[in-house]
Amino acid sequence: MKAVRKAGDRLAQDIAFSRDITSDEFASVVETFAVANSFRDSHIMPMRSVFYSVRHKLRQFDIRGDMAARPKRMPSIRRKLGSTTVKFDQMNDLGGCRAIMHDIRGVRTLIAEIEEKFPHAIRQRYPYIDRPKPDGYRSHHMVFTFQPGSEDQEVFAGRRVELQIRTRLQHSWATAVEAAGLYRGEDYKHGQGDQDWRRLFELAGAEFSYVEECPIVEGMPDHGARIKELRDLNQKLRATSVLENIKNATHFAETNRLDAGKYFLIRYRKDHTVVVEGYDSIIVATQELGEAEFRIVSGQDDDKVVLVEVGKISKLVQMYPNYFGDVSLFVSNLREICDGRKPVEYSMAKPQVVAVKPREAANLGALYRRYTRWFDKR
Repeated sequence: MKAVRKAGDRLAQDIAFSRDITSDEFASVVETFAVANSFRDSHIMPMRSVFYSVRHKLRQFDIRGDMAARPKRMPSIRRKLGSTTVKFDQMNDLGGCRAIMHDIRGVRTLIAEIEEKFPHAIRQRYPYIDRPKPDGYRSHHMVFTFQPGSEDQEVFAGRRVELQIRTRLQHSWATAVEAAGLYRGEDYKHGQGDQDWRRLFELAGAEFSYVEECPIVEGMPDHGARIKELRDLNQKLRATSVLENIKNATHFAETNRLDAGKYFLIRYRKDHTVVVEGYDSIIVATQELGEAEFRIVSGQDDDKVVLVEVGKISKLVQMYPNYFGDVSLFVSNLREICDGRKPVEYSMAKPQVVAVKPREAANLGALYRRYTRWFDKR
């Protein structure tokens, strides 16, 4: 752990790869990232344990929603180490899970069931739904301390894993903030970038709280004033058009390994091209993540990369739409608000059983006429 803390202190500093870097300095940087990646990788198994434990809750209590998991991106780790007093070995979200529920009722139900009984100890809670952040962010965060279930898991005892529980509506807001930031080259997520765009997201977050009957950020104007200000900002920024262009500008390039396994490395490039690589081995996937991040920090590459686990490939875009420029749910609800209607909380209709149509008797005469009309009858 001394090596881990030392690596964390180094990661919090600027790391420059100049032409005159010595071999010893380069080796030191390589060692720093090797230790950091190893420590992050030690959260994978605890993260997957939380992932499957939560998914079991969804099935057990018939809660509609989806799950995803991902190790924390190295740029995010370094930003947090450099801007806060938290130490590398004390970070709560090196392994993170995300549960996206179809509605607020599902969120409340899942939280209650986890608090009632769960295989891992709840260390901390951050109730950003009932106490939303000033920028409009809403999600219920729970930090778990991993509890080993067998002797071979003892080495992972005490690892921290964060779970984010949110609705589709809340998820659409969060991913729209990230997608717009990626597209425009501004970090709205961390309070940077154009003030008007940040204000638009603040107001939209308040309206989403309103429709879900959840607390609204203190100091927000009343409902009518919010609608007017949001409508004016949307017109000024041409926000709906800009957000729709994000989807059109993002090109999704599927690789020939997309059908392999359930671990996916997403690469978002500056030309808005998204490349997805699928893996069936978490060890190989995390190794590739570490190598890709080192190429970025050393200036060999400028991609943004993230490794995620989802149950099905069909859920990948749905769980991480920000990397694919898919902000359609947010845009449609922004239009609803500006037109004076409430945002629509995401929900799916229950499957309907359709009666099987009776099989019709074959018309042999028609079949004969169809295949003999081109032949001369003699």
